[in-house]
Amino acid sequence: MTRFLTPLAATLPATVPFTGPETMERDQGRPFRARLGANESLFGPSPKAIAAMKAAVEAVWMYADPESHDLKQALARHHGVPPDHIVLGGGIDGLLGLLCRLTVAPGTPVVTSLGAYPTFNFHVTGFGGTLHRVPYRGDHEDPQALLDTARQTGARLIYLANPDNPMGSHHPGAVIEDMIANLPDHSLLVLDEAYADLAPEGAIPTVPADHPQVIRLRTFSKGYGMAGARVGYAITQPELAQAFDRVRDHFGMGRVSQIGALAAVQDQDWLQQVRQRVVTARARVTALAAANGLRALASATNFVTVDCGRDGDHARAILRETVARGVFIRMPGVAPLDRCIRISLGDAAALDVLDEVLPQAVAAAG
Repeated sequence: MTRFLTPLAATLPATVPFTGPETMERDQGRPFRARLGANESLFGPSPKAIAAMKAAVEAVWMYADPESHDLKQALARHHGVPPDHIVLGGGIDGLLGLLCRLTVAPGTPVVTSLGAYPTFNFHVTGFGGTLHRVPYRGDHEDPQALLDTARQTGARLIYLANPDNPMGSHHPGAVIEDMIANLPDHSLLVLDEAYADLAPEGAIPTVPADHPQVIRLRTFSKGYGMAGARVGYAITQPELAQAFDRVRDHFGMGRVSQIGALAAVQDQDWLQQVRQRVVTARARVTALAAANGLRALASATNFVTVDCGRDGDHARAILRETVARGVFIRMPGVAPLDRCIRISLGDAAALDVLDEVLPQAVAAAG
């Protein structure tokens, strides 16, 4: 059957960037006791968003507004930008795919960090782009090295997540602003701000919405607690925003998701409550790590990356033993980042399970 594929598609591996917890549950024959690996929000969405989505279900026979007009207007007001600077899509992952479709051809050079969010790489490779990976500097992505490599390669795209996944670190907004000021003329900065709603004060840069070389990506999957709804958006200059209409699925946004996201963005009080609960959970996971001889890294996200103190094999052993005891967690996949495990911040019940399991896993890993 591969004779029907394009030459590029025929060369691609039939894999996905992540193994889902559902797949792991099927393999193990039992559900996880705590789901702390996908950086979902166990604190859930706004009750107002839940009510709006429940009410919308009866009208799910209708397509969603293909222009997402009401949600786009609400997001524009929230960010203080004109609506023509907003792009809606199926999560940041979906928007990254569309962006690569618009900008990446076979051989197009693209720069990212070695070990950074792999879905971006998945899309670049899917359109035939050439990836150039820059090592992290300590536990942080390295803006200067990204810029230097972009100049050397003529990169069309530079990908940077701030705050970062998988390390949970962040650069102050001023550092990102300086990076933007020094972008080579041929490069577009893809600034993934999935965790911006949970970031500490001063972490998010001030960037003009009409900056010609920056596209900022946001999501309802993290702070807003709507990962399963698949709603993401971008803030960028109008010409690039409009270009998404050339390739996007105009009925790809679900009606229930669209209505829920509108209610969520209008309930900033709930988001503030989630921020406070994240801070509390972050402190507890940090303490749990220390109690088990591990070191939690400073986090600007809804997960904590934990340094296991040795190498990737040791961290993988701790992860394997944790998963075997019913707690779903993940870890970075590239050395030296793979000396760590990554634990999403959950509610008290989930962290109680982690408190029980982690000492057993560390002991079993040796």
